[in-house]
Amino acid sequence: MSDALKHECGIALVRLLKPLEYYKEKYGTAFYGVNKMYLMMEKQHNRGQDGAGFASIKLDVNPGERYISRVRSNAAQPIQDIFAQINERINLEFSEHPEYKDDVAAQKKNIPYIGELFLGHVRYGTFGINSVENVHPFLRQNNWMHRNLIIAGNFNMTNTNELFDNLIKLGMHPKEKADTVTVMEKIGHFLDDAVRKLYKKAKAKGLNKQEASPYIAENLNVAKILRKSASNWDGGYAMAGLLGHGDSFVLRDPAGIRPAYYYQDDEVIVVASERPAIQTVFNVPFEEVKELDPGHALIIKKDGSMKLSEILAPLERRSCSFERIYFSRGSDAEIYQERKMLGKLIMPKILKAIDFDTENSVFSFIPNTAETSFYGMLEAAQDELNKQKNEAILKEKESLTPERLQQIQAHKIRTEKIAIKDVKLRTFITDDSSRDDLVAHVYDVTYGVVKPDDNLVIIDDSIVRGTTLKKSILKMLDRLHPKQIVVVSSAPQIRYPDCYGIDMARLEHLVAFQAALELHKDRGTYGIVEEIYHKCKEQVAMEDTSVINHVKKLYAPFTDEEISDKIAEIISDENIQAKVKLIFQSVDDLHKACPKNLGDWYFTGNYPTAGGNRVVNRAYINFYEGNPERAY
Repeated sequence: MSDALKHECGIALVRLLKPLEYYKEKYGTAFYGVNKMYLMMEKQHNRGQDGAGFASIKLDVNPGERYISRVRSNAAQPIQDIFAQINERINLEFSEHPEYKDDVAAQKKNIPYIGELFLGHVRYGTFGINSVENVHPFLRQNNWMHRNLIIAGNFNMTNTNELFDNLIKLGMHPKEKADTVTVMEKIGHFLDDAVRKLYKKAKAKGLNKQEASPYIAENLNVAKILRKSASNWDGGYAMAGLLGHGDSFVLRDPAGIRPAYYYQDDEVIVVASERPAIQTVFNVPFEEVKELDPGHALIIKKDGSMKLSEILAPLERRSCSFERIYFSRGSDAEIYQERKMLGKLIMPKILKAIDFDTENSVFSFIPNTAETSFYGMLEAAQDELNKQKNEAILKEKESLTPERLQQIQAHKIRTEKIAIKDVKLRTFITDDSSRDDLVAHVYDVTYGVVKPDDNLVIIDDSIVRGTTLKKSILKMLDRLHPKQIVVVSSAPQIRYPDCYGIDMARLEHLVAFQAALELHKDRGTYGIVEEIYHKCKEQVAMEDTSVINHVKKLYAPFTDEEISDKIAEIISDENIQAKVKLIFQSVDDLHKACPKNLGDWYFTGNYPTAGGNRVVNRAYINFYEGNPERAY
C-alpha cells in the first residue's frame, strides 16, 4: 500500500500439553514454548511494528514462587528487543547457576518466562500515545491466583464510552477509558464474581481455603464469564486471555470481523491471527489449521482439555476483506489465489484504459504488497495477448509469411520493476515546501524502459488518502515521460472510516470523500453536505437499532467512474505531463475474488454492527464541525 495505513494487531497463544521434561528430551530444550512464541510473533511481524508483548504462566507452582512473567517493548524492533531481554535473563541464570542447564525442574522454578502457557502480541496502534503502557498484553493483578487476568487482542470497540460508563455503574474506577482497559475490567469483574461464588460453594462442601483453590480452578466456567462480559460489546475482535491458575481462551466477534485460527495435536494447542504462521512454525498442512467460528471462544482448561463454546449468537459473517487484500501475509494458500484473482478481474478495465494496446504498455506494481495482484493482472494480460495473436494470425492467414508470423509470436507483455522505495530516506525538515520536495524522492524509478508513447500501468493494493501518489509516486513516474500513467487499485474506493481496527477514523482524509465533495461543488449540489449533517445530528440520541448510515447519500448521485476521474484530478499535480487515469476494483469483483471475507463497510458503508453506523455519522459530524477528534 503506497499510502501509510495502520495494520491490524496480531495475537499468538501457545499451550504446551506435555510436561516440560518431554520437550527437553524430544527437542533438546525446555524452552520449546518460548522458541515457538518467538517464531509465531516474527511470522506475524507484518501485523505490528509499534510494539510487542509476551506473557507466560507456569502451572502448579508452590506458593511464594513466581508464576507469571511479562515483558513489553515499543523499541524500533520490538519483537527482537523482547526476546533479547528474555535471552539475556536466561543466560544470566545459567551463568550464575550452571547446574540448571540439565535440571528442568530447577529451570521452571527459578527462571522467568519458562512455562506451559504463553501469550504474545504484536501491536500496530490505532490511536493513543505509543508508550510501552499501551502495549499488550495487559495485566490485571490479584493475590488470588484465579483472579489474575492477562489480556491481548486484535480489536477496536465502537462503544467504549458506554462500556466505560457500565464499569462506573458497577462501582469500579477504571484507570483510563481505552477499550482494552474497559474490556479487561469487564471480564475481571465477572471473573471476580465467579471466583467468589465458587469459594462459597467450596466452603459449603467443607473445604478449607487451601483446598478451595483447586476446586475453583476445576469448576470455573470461562464461557459463562465471557457471555456476561461480552453481552454489550460492539466491535471487531479476536481477544485472547490467560488466567493465573492456567485457564486460557480466545474469543472472536460474532460477525467474524477479526481473524483467528487454531491447531491442536497431542503436544500443543496454538492460536494465531494468521494461518501461515501456524503452518510454518509447527510444520502442519493447511487443512489441519482451523478457523475459529464467529461468536465462539476456544477455551483451554488448566488440565489441557480444549472446548469450543458459542459465546454470542453469530451474525451474518462479515470478515474483513482488507485482511485478504493487504493485512495478512500472502503466503496463505487461499489469500495468495485471492490476490491473484483481484489482479485478473480488474484487467478488463485496464485494457479499456489503454485501448487494448498491449504492445505499447509497460506493466508494473508499487512494492511490495501489490506484487501478487500484479501476477494475476499479468496472467490476464497474457490471455489478452494470446487472443490478439490468434486474431492477427487468422486475419492474415492468406498472406502470412514466416517473418510476419515470427513478428506476431515475438510480441510479449512488457513488465518492469519501475518503482523502488528508498527505505533509508528520512524526512527531517518540517517546513511544508521543503518537506514535500523530499517526500517526492521517497520512490526511485527505473530509467530507460519506458518509451514516450507508452502507457505505464502501475497496480497498488489500495488507495486511501492519495497523498503518497500525489507527492511522490506520480511525480517520479512522470520523469519517465510516458504517454499515460494508469494507476490501478486492486481494492475498491475507500469511502468510509473503519472502526474495527484499521486507522481510518476521519472522513476528510479519504481521497474518495474529497472527490465526492468536489463533484457536488462542480454540479452546484453542495447543499447536500449540510443536509447530511443535520440527519446525522438527529440520530445522535437514537437507539443503535434505529441508526442508519446517512453518509451514503453523499456518494449516491455519482458513478464509480466519476469519482475515480475526480480522484485522478485531485492527485495530479499541475506539473505532471502524462495523462493520469485511476482504476478501482468493483465491489462485486472483490466479492468474487474473496468470497469468504465479505466485510466491505469501508467501501460500501454497510457496517456489520450498529456501532459502525453510529461511528460513520459521528465522523461526518466531526468533519462538518471541523472537529479533529476521532469518532470512536
